Amino acid sequence: MLLLIGLALPIGAISAVVAKALLWLIAVITNYVFFQQYDAVLHPLTGHHLGMWVILAPVAGALIIGLMARYGSEKIRGHGIPEALEAILLGRSLIQPKVAILKPISSAVSIGTGGPFGAEGPIIMTGGAFGSMIAQLFHLTAAERKTLLVAGAAAGMSAVFATPIAGTLLAVELLLFEWRPRSFIPVAAAALVAAVLRVPLLGSGPIFPVVPHAALGANALGVAILIGIAVGFGSGLLTLMVYFFEDLFAKIPIHWMWWPAIGAVFVGIGGWLDPRVLGVGYEFIHGLLRGDIIGGALLGLVIAKALVWAISLGSGTSGGVLAPLLIIGGAMGALVGQWAPGGDVGLWAAVGMAAMMGGTMRSPLTGMFFLLELTHDFNSLPALFCGSVAGLGVTVLLLKRSILTEKLARRGQHIAREYSVDLFEMMRVGEVMGEEIPMISAATPLREYSARIAASDPALSRRQGTLLVDEQQRLVGIITRSDVVRALEQRSLETLTVLEAGTRNPVVTFADETLYDAIAKMLKHNLGRLPVVDRHDVNKVVGYLGRAGILAARQNYYEEEEIRERGFGLDGVTSDATAA
Repeated sequence: MLLLIGLALPIGAISAVVAKALLWLIAVITNYVFFQQYDAVLHPLTGHHLGMWVILAPVAGALIIGLMARYGSEKIRGHGIPEALEAILLGRSLIQPKVAILKPISSAVSIGTGGPFGAEGPIIMTGGAFGSMIAQLFHLTAAERKTLLVAGAAAGMSAVFATPIAGTLLAVELLLFEWRPRSFIPVAAAALVAAVLRVPLLGSGPIFPVVPHAALGANALGVAILIGIAVGFGSGLLTLMVYFFEDLFAKIPIHWMWWPAIGAVFVGIGGWLDPRVLGVGYEFIHGLLRGDIIGGALLGLVIAKALVWAISLGSGTSGGVLAPLLIIGGAMGALVGQWAPGGDVGLWAAVGMAAMMGGTMRSPLTGMFFLLELTHDFNSLPALFCGSVAGLGVTVLLLKRSILTEKLARRGQHIAREYSVDLFEMMRVGEVMGEEIPMISAATPLREYSARIAASDPALSRRQGTLLVDEQQRLVGIITRSDVVRALEQRSLETLTVLEAGTRNPVVTFADETLYDAIAKMLKHNLGRLPVVDRHDVNKVVGYLGRAGILAARQNYYEEEEIRERGFGLDGVTSDATAA
């Protein structure tokens, strides 16, 4: 853990610098394309004067991205988070250096030419790539590389949005696939370093400050739940739209390199009709949180942004999902909540944003704390919590997978994100070990032993291994059927004993040891069974652990999860077990 913390600190610093460079590049490209001037400050695109020529801007950017993906790296396609998940789970947390260079450039080109995306997905992938590259300079395990990859991703998000807590929670809910101090603390350290360095590089937070709300009552929380439910349905529809258009593009009989340009045509047309759909749209997020956008403007923003974003993302271009989700979710929350009693439009917009993150990304804690850190409106926290949980509840009932894991599932890579404590860490060997122990004297001739196995001796034939004991019934070795086969191939059985054919001083386990540790011994030594001995007397046998016992533990867990039963029957005992 200390080693990983030491490596995570410079990764956090590098991610902050990369975030600064990415935002600078987005601003420079945006101002050059839409205002024909060099300026490192990002301006709203509603003030551009390109007229109908604005249609060509996203198309030009998409052509560049298609060429970069075709001849550079195909991994720059998409919004970054599924690619990070793929690298973690399937690529042993190894990311190529060229991805760290091409991903932010392609995303800056996409967003700078009007693509309706945010910078968070690319910075997550880019920060993760730098974390992976630094990890590859040292002799580390795949699990340790994963921690540093995720540290870079969390630090990147922390630097862009001034959200170290949300960045760390995103890592926990979406990327780490575990909750251990070994991984959590280094990731938190990287996110905190990035947040500290953000102040001199990009300024202090919150980036979307609002007037704090008063303490909320039960009515407001009820409205927040209703908004969360409504946005949850919208979230499910958004996910379906994205993959509908992705399937549509897959049917086009031309190389995928040209798909982003085709999708960009619709982005350009949408930007010509409503400039609000172009670019990252941070000014509209802030406007929604302040309650400045109301009425029909909200409906138009929801429809236009959702449609353009889904088409563009489905085309396989490069860009993040978070900023568009905040705009769409915020507009939906404000649209539903503007008629709600109590609260105000800005509060309901924030609830809608949290619900959209909680539902679409299946990360409710991230959604809640993300909005809290963006606004510093602490009294809104209960409403944000209600909205994000309600949004999650709707989407898990509507859809089997999230917008992030669905992309991987379409490549044949199915990811389960429902975490639980490892069953084998909860159970002890003594709970599943066999107490009918197959034992035989170590002096037994091997011929006699093999004959008893062939005759299906019930004391020996039920197990693949047999424990060998001396005259005092103390453990001295173990023999398996594989040992018998090898002995047959190598030497005569006339004088050979089972101890000579078997293994002396076998690897053992203890009744009070966790199944996790026992299985680790099996895997380390390539064994299928272990003698269970007394911890205070390692030659005293108390049980036998084989694969059947391990499967029995899994069967017990399955029954607890799937078999429903009445707590008390008429006779006072459990009854009426039925399959779930």
